[in-house]
Amino acid sequence: MSAALEIQLIALLTAAAAALSGSFLVLRRLALVSDAISHTVLLGIVIGFFLVRDLHSPVLLLAAAATGVLTVFLIELLHRTRLIKEDAAIGIVFPALFALGVILISRYASGVHLDTDVVLLGELAFAPFDRVVIGETDLGPKALWIMGSILLLNLAFISLLYKELKLATFDPQLAALLGFSPALLHYSLMGLVSITAVGAFEAVGSILIVALMIAPPAAAYLLTQRLGAMLVLSAGIGAASAVSGYWVATWLDASIAGAMATMAGVLLTLAFLLAPDQGAIAKTLRRRRQRAAFYGQMLLTHLAEHGGTLPLERLPRPLRAPPALRWAEGQGYLRREGAQLHLTPQGHALAQRALNEGPPSPQSTSPA
Repeated sequence: MSAALEIQLIALLTAAAAALSGSFLVLRRLALVSDAISHTVLLGIVIGFFLVRDLHSPVLLLAAAATGVLTVFLIELLHRTRLIKEDAAIGIVFPALFALGVILISRYASGVHLDTDVVLLGELAFAPFDRVVIGETDLGPKALWIMGSILLLNLAFISLLYKELKLATFDPQLAALLGFSPALLHYSLMGLVSITAVGAFEAVGSILIVALMIAPPAAAYLLTQRLGAMLVLSAGIGAASAVSGYWVATWLDASIAGAMATMAGVLLTLAFLLAPDQGAIAKTLRRRRQRAAFYGQMLLTHLAEHGGTLPLERLPRPLRAPPALRWAEGQGYLRREGAQLHLTPQGHALAQRALNEGPPSPQSTSPA
């Protein structure tokens, strides 16, 4: 297997794992927490190293996950005092724990391969060189096995607790009434986010893991209203960001992680603009249709009050705007004969109904 293919596979697995857990962060409005966790787990890695003095020990992963949960706990603890808002609490806890981790590295582990720059930026190009070799058998890059295992962990966690996670995410009060523990599910999810973040540290760095945790789920959220579809779409968008980012980086001879984060932003921007229901373009067109329908109905009532026929030049300026006239004609409510406008029977009926019910609202009016 070539190094290029291995890099893309590592990035693809990382993107899918990050997007799955990140989807619940987006739905729970905890996107900023992913940034906090992805940095504060450094403290857990350092503490774990001090305990076992082995950079390859699973204790580091467990300590990092525990630190991620501690981060969320401290943020919520400050927020529950009602003296500090949630965003401010994140801004207090995240720098404090991350700075403590950096201080411990620089003071007590300066001779150990715990590089804060690598943690922040990552370098996928080096991932294929750290390999798993048993005897004389090369099993591939270590990062590929780690991220594959973490992806399976994410899939197993979400599959086993899908209904509980869905209920606790959208209606935690009902979940509690039904006997579930929203708090336990919440902190279990935060632990999973921590494990995903620390597993991707050496390969991709915290900047890319934050981008992959938030941008693909946010894009998927714009494209669907169903949780299952959102999970699938977010994983697919994350994978597309990873693969396309690799080729953009190759083309530009630039940072692979930076190009992947950029492509995640590009795909999010496309979803923001082009999503069929929630996209900016769709909403703009919908508002224009609603505005045309509003003035079109006002045009019909104005004509009805003047006997059902009027010359175009006698209409008030907003009512003879082309969108209003096109809407009324397109719906079959209005007929034009030269410069003269005539209500059709359907137009008379709609105008009479509007006169009886009152003027329509521009927000609620839509084409029939």
